[in-house]
Amino acid sequence: MFPFDVNKPVVGKASILINKPNTDIFVFIGERFFENYPKWALEVSEFQPLNGLNVFVGAKAEQLRRDQGQEIKSVFEITEFYPFIKLAFKGITAPYLNTYYLESADTEGSTVLTFSFSLLELELFMRPFEKLIRTAIEEGAENTVANIKQLLSDDLNANPSFGA
Repeated sequence: MFPFDVNKPVVGKASILINKPNTDIFVFIGERFFENYPKWALEVSEFQPLNGLNVFVGAKAEQLRRDQGQEIKSVFEITEFYPFIKLAFKGITAPYLNTYYLESADTEGSTVLTFSFSLLELELFMRPFEKLIRTAIEEGAENTVANIKQLLSDDLNANPSFGA
């Protein structure tokens, strides 16, 4: 018996407060996902939606990511699309799940964006490095929400009618 669960996902999660309503944020990350994803996922060097730019459950895309000096190509599929609340996609050719969840904050017109990345499988030889991998995933999640917040701020400054 192993001292750890070989089927347990490695998860990183981060949340950030954005001074915009969830409708504006969801348009940016949900409805315009295929246009905007490479803007906040800076490690994505190539990206191709496979079913056009409309986002729907079952829509697929292919990406090439550069992580830790390695190039990783994968195809993923949108698995959840709940306007103004949640967007999720799961790797088809690699075992991961990304989730973007929006909830109204106590502050008027503000939203808490929570992003989580789950590495659904970790090869047995990598399990001794689980803490290091989890730290890298958590850092990536923090960068993701910070990038989205910055892009939304830049977009509002460049296009004042964006939030209208």
